[in-house]
Parts: sequence; C-alpha cells; structure tokens
Amino acid sequence: MSAVRRATAVAAPHPAAVAAAAAAVRRGGNAIDAALAAAAVLTVVYPHQCALGGDLIALVRVPGQDGATAVLSAGAQPAGLDIDALAGAPMPRRGIHTVTVPGVVAGWSALAGLGAALPLGDTLTEAAVLARDGIEVCEGLARGLTGQRSTVLADPGLRAVFAPTGEIAGLGDVIRQPALAATLSELVADPDSFYRGPVAARIADGLAALGGDHTAADLAAHRPEVAPALERWCGAGRWWAAPPPSQGALLLGVLPVALAAGRAAADADPLVAECVRAMAVRDRELGDPRGGPIDVEAMIDLAAADGVRSPPSGRALGDTAAISAVDTDGRAICLIQSVFQTFGAGLLEPGTGIVLHNRGAAFSTDPRSPGALHPGTRPPHTLCPAIVSGAGRLVALGCQGGRAQPWILAQVAADLVTAEIPAAQVLARPRWVVGARDLGHDRTVLLAEPGTARAVAAAAALGIPVIEAEGPADEAGHVQVAVLDTTRGLPHAATDPRADGRAAVIEGP
Repeated sequence: MSAVRRATAVAAPHPAAVAAAAAAVRRGGNAIDAALAAAAVLTVVYPHQCALGGDLIALVRVPGQDGATAVLSAGAQPAGLDIDALAGAPMPRRGIHTVTVPGVVAGWSALAGLGAALPLGDTLTEAAVLARDGIEVCEGLARGLTGQRSTVLADPGLRAVFAPTGEIAGLGDVIRQPALAATLSELVADPDSFYRGPVAARIADGLAALGGDHTAADLAAHRPEVAPALERWCGAGRWWAAPPPSQGALLLGVLPVALAAGRAAADADPLVAECVRAMAVRDRELGDPRGGPIDVEAMIDLAAADGVRSPPSGRALGDTAAISAVDTDGRAICLIQSVFQTFGAGLLEPGTGIVLHNRGAAFSTDPRSPGALHPGTRPPHTLCPAIVSGAGRLVALGCQGGRAQPWILAQVAADLVTAEIPAAQVLARPRWVVGARDLGHDRTVLLAEPGTARAVAAAAALGIPVIEAEGPADEAGHVQVAVLDTTRGLPHAATDPRADGRAAVIEGP
C-alpha cells in the first residue's frame, strides 16, 4: 500500500455511519469531523444503543499535543429529583427517574471545539435526512427490538416509531422518524438549542409530561467536562483513558497483566483473576469526583484490592456505540455514546423523537457508596474510550460492552499496538467477559466464547461459574479500532465482526 497525502481511517458499528464520516472527510473534514458525522447518524440508525437522549465520553489526541484530552459529557440528575423518595430501595432500572440530563449534543460541541475543520451543524445534516427519509432495520437493531419487545410496545413513543402497525419492526423494514428529523434539523442550525433554546424547552416539557422532575434550567446548567486524560506508560506504549466518573482507570489497572500475556491475553489465566479483582475495586472506588474524593490511583494500581463482590449494576447489553478514527495529520479520536441499557429508560419523548437513556440507574441509594445519589452528581459510567501511542503506531479504540469494556479492550490491547497481526484478525478472536447483574446473573460469572479454554479453567479455579456461548456473543463487545502507522503515515481501521459495522480509509480533497 502506498502512502496517501491526506486520509482518515474510521471504524463504526453501522455502514451508514461510516458513509457519513466519508462524506465529511471529502468535504475537507478531519478525524474529529468524521467521528462526529458518524456519531450523529448512529443516533438515527442505532437508537437501541445511542441517541440524542444519551451521554458521551470521548478521548482526543491532536498533533503537537503532549497527552490526550478527555471529554466527559455525562449529565447530572435533575436538581428537583426527590432523593428521599428513592432511598431505602435499589435505584429503578428503567423509567423517568433514571433519566439524567442528556450529554451527547454538548459532547459533540466540545469535541468540535478541539479541532474540527467543519461547522458542527454541517456534520449533523446527513442524520437529519436519514431520520426524515427512513432507515432499514439492520441486524443489530432487529435483535434489540426483539429482545426489548415488551418495553417497546409498552411505551407510546417507542411503539409509534418502532411498531407503528402494532408489531415491532423486523430486519429490512423501513422506519421513519419525523419528530427526530425535525429536532436534528433545528440542531443543524443551532446545536446549542438542545440546552438553551426551543429544543430545550420542548425536551423539558416532554420530560415533565412523562413524570420527570427535569426543567429547562437543568438542561441549561449542563456543561461537558474537558480535562486531561489519565495516562500510564505500559509495555511499549503510552496509554490514555478517561477519568472518573468513567471506569477508564480500570483499563489502565489491568493493562500490565494483559500486555504481559501478549497474544494469549484472551485465553490467559492471570487476566481473569485481575479483572475479577478490578470489579471489586470499581465497586469500592468509582463515582463522581463532584460528589466527593475518588481514589483514582487505587483503580490504576490494583495490587491492594481485597475480596470479590458481585457488581450491583443492572443488565446492560446493546448499550453503547463506539467510533474510532485517525488521520494522516496525527489526530486520533475515540468517541463513545450510549443510552445505557437497550433502548435506555424504555421511553421515547414523542414531541422531539428522542430516545431517553437510563444512566441514572447506575446510581446507588446507599449513601456510603462512591456512586451515591447526590444533588448535581453524575452516575458511575461504563464508557471507556482509549488511545495509545507507541511502537510507531497511534491507536484509537473503544467498544460496546457495558461494565465489561475494560476487560474486552485488555484482551485485544497487546496485538493492536504491534503490526504483527492484522487488526481485523485480532478483533475476530474469541473473547470472554466477567460480570454479574450486567450479564443477567445474581453473582459473578464468566461468559466465554468458544476457544477460551484456559480462561474457563481459570474461572473454575476461582470458583466462578462459567456460561459457555455457542459462538460469538454481543456480550463480548463490539470493538472499533483505528490505527495510524506514524513511521509511514498510513492509516487503517477495523470493525468487530460481532456488530453491523464497517471500517474504511477515506482520502480527503
């Protein structure tokens, strides 16, 4: 392959998202523009995983920057939420009281401010057109609709869009979203109107009609956090991850064991034990720094962890969409946006067409928990984008996978920072995950794809039950990776075969 003068490589979980990214690059956009265009389209074609009513966490590295920058656009609970009414019982898993202020659109604006070449409104246009003209239901969305059939049929907003005939849409059916198209069209003209304008007013009225405590003031108060990424030198690379309330520190924590295992990480005994240890540390330490001190170093250095406890999180499959992009100028971005569980809170606000997330379900009503429900705080977050620089490569990677995202990325990390194995081949290898309620079980289990016999044996030795999948499983994550060979200036990308995704290298004008 010969070097190209200017190009961007992008990977995303749906071909329409990659097509939008390509169009942005051909209009003069860079990796940031490509990721934003893909992200907007995913809110239309992958609404079971991400939406305007969800959150966003991303990492960006730009030419000349010493480190990387994190954008955490995770919304807080509404100021008027009656916390006392929720005390004494677990947080609800769905419904209006799990809806925190959506952060996606503000996150897009913050990312555009870090070096996008195109106006943000321009990158949203294709999403508005798709919502108006209609999309075909892909395999991932079809699985989400089937798995959440009762939830979709129970909510008038979801039912009107995804089951207009009284039965849920199936693979290949065309879905049109006129209310969402109108909302996106307004955001093309003024993205800030989502928080401080007519769109914000309609969202607040719609949430109130659904029984929420949200107000226009809650939306206006939202500001994304733009901060230095966490950093760790490990193996041959310099790794960056997002700070709390993201669980990114846990990826840095398990990396030494994962990189020591190298190519065998997906079937290595020590990594299973290290991830189980990290689960306990997460439950003990992860929360929002706005609510009190967070011991980040305890999550990065896992040596002091003690005990194994089952995570309290609810089931969270199909919750997330990751986009990774790099360009020949040296930019790298991993953008992850999410509605948490499949179709989030199980609510679509009909006036705006927006699917609402249930990120608030990750709060704890136990005041002793680091993730305790406090005024103005953000819930503990699963989203775990990563960037690594080393061995002549700049790599952006992220995945779908709920609370298992650090363990999923750890299993592919070693080979993605070398050129020994094609990235697509690395992503196709068998994987496993450990979890509890996030995998639909009451105690810690290991879910294993075929071909991970040593990991299965390691779990058995720890007394952890094993669920053996018959083949590739969504629970094992949908990894998206983009790589720049910095010695030759060549970008490439790969998408996980477990998803509906595409990867492409697009030459600019």
